[in-house]
Amino acid sequence: MKQGLLPSLEDLLFYTIAEGQEKIPVHKFITALKSTGLRTSDPRLKECMDMLRLTLQTTSDGVMLDKDLFKKCVQSNIVLLTQAFRRKFVIPDFMSFTSHIDELYESAKKQSGGKVADYIPQLAKFSPDLWGVSLCTVDGQRHSVGDTKVPFCLQSCVKPLKYAIAVNDLGTEYVHRYVGKEPSGLRFNKLFLNEDGKRHIILNNANAHSAIFLGFLGKFDMLPCLFFFSSFRFQSERESGDRNFAIGYYLKEKKVNFFFIKFILKMMCWLCSIEVTCESASVMAATLANGGFCPITGERVLSPEAVRNTLSLMHSCGMYDFSGQFAFHVGLPAKSGVAGGILLVVPNVMGLMCWSPPLDKMGNSVKGIHFCHDLVSLCNFHNYDNLRHFAKKLDPRREGGDQRVKSVINLLFAAYTGDVSALRRFALSGMDMEQRDYDSRTALHVAAAEGHVDVVKFLLEACKVNPFPKDRWNNTPMDEALHFGHHDVFKILQEYQVQYTPSEDNNDGKENRTVHKNLDGLL
Repeated sequence: MKQGLLPSLEDLLFYTIAEGQEKIPVHKFITALKSTGLRTSDPRLKECMDMLRLTLQTTSDGVMLDKDLFKKCVQSNIVLLTQAFRRKFVIPDFMSFTSHIDELYESAKKQSGGKVADYIPQLAKFSPDLWGVSLCTVDGQRHSVGDTKVPFCLQSCVKPLKYAIAVNDLGTEYVHRYVGKEPSGLRFNKLFLNEDGKRHIILNNANAHSAIFLGFLGKFDMLPCLFFFSSFRFQSERESGDRNFAIGYYLKEKKVNFFFIKFILKMMCWLCSIEVTCESASVMAATLANGGFCPITGERVLSPEAVRNTLSLMHSCGMYDFSGQFAFHVGLPAKSGVAGGILLVVPNVMGLMCWSPPLDKMGNSVKGIHFCHDLVSLCNFHNYDNLRHFAKKLDPRREGGDQRVKSVINLLFAAYTGDVSALRRFALSGMDMEQRDYDSRTALHVAAAEGHVDVVKFLLEACKVNPFPKDRWNNTPMDEALHFGHHDVFKILQEYQVQYTPSEDNNDGKENRTVHKNLDGLL
């Protein structure tokens, strides 16, 4: 057996999940995978899931995976899987974070009050008890709670998206020849232009008309979306859209966007009628949080310029007449709609969609606003929470506990107590398993002295550490085992003595540590 070489990532992943067993139940692997935030439906794991299904169909023991079968299933997606299990995603302890999300959800669920919008007949049909929250991180970690699979229409939540597409296709300078950047201070559906004859901020209805016009000129690919629209929702939107038609013809009178006015008015209704769920909309928000790249496909959807501009405008005017207070208290880009949705973006972290139909007097979801306030009260997501000397809040982006403190103390303590599970986590996280204390003693020294056979086997077989490191007194783990009368450990190390050639590891573990560090940089 050749010593001193790093075991494969597939091997380490198997040892971590198997926890000392020779086979892994498929349900255990799936459960462990979901705990990282990844889903079996994630397109980035397609090869792994396809191979897993094929393996289960063609093996006699369809619920168990030995090491070879496990490696065969995961090898195509091993980089993503290793990132997940090594807690290298933006939210390392995803299970803990989502437990907080569930608590915030339950707190907001108790909020009463508000009124379901009834000026569009189809909106009035939604139950006021519906309430859902979905999130998607920039690494594709996903979590949902509540009524997150019920379709609802985007309404005004679509406005920043169509603005982003217009900027993506035409550029900032061209778009803002026609539309302004300042909030008007008036209701979103007012017939009003600024002193330059432009609409005010892009996220009101007048500018929405303009964004559609510009997008039509830029030939952005929105028409396929129409196949997903509910025709009766569009009809309901259109029949109750007198104010929008008035705005459109007012713009025509002022010689603004007077081409294709009927098409633009229809498109306005179509776009507001796009149906989403909390789950699908959270991916849209996460794409904005991720600089224009869709987290679960890796595709670039929007340019950095379009994303930056969109988030800036969402921050200043995305919440109707509540925008100033929302920016003050929550400090995150968001956009609300009268269907009860709130599209929330935590830049470089995640996107969320909250949905509950009852609205406050400003036109924002009562439960959604409460949830956003509570989220920022708990976590340091506010744009200015990270200023020096500020009170500390929960930071889900930081690792905690023994996953973060990768010191020799933790390693040797795990070896001393025989905690193989902790050692498996350390190995998968890229820790140098040959670290030494001030007396140059390794984890293998400690395990041999304590007689922990399982630990000794794991360090030798899975981690392939040097079997014969010497401490400051020139004692090896074999000397320790013999001294303390652990003959079973001594016998294991003796077998390795026959197979081990010191020249293969003449750097005394340095090669092993270098490879680990290189992997850390790669992953």
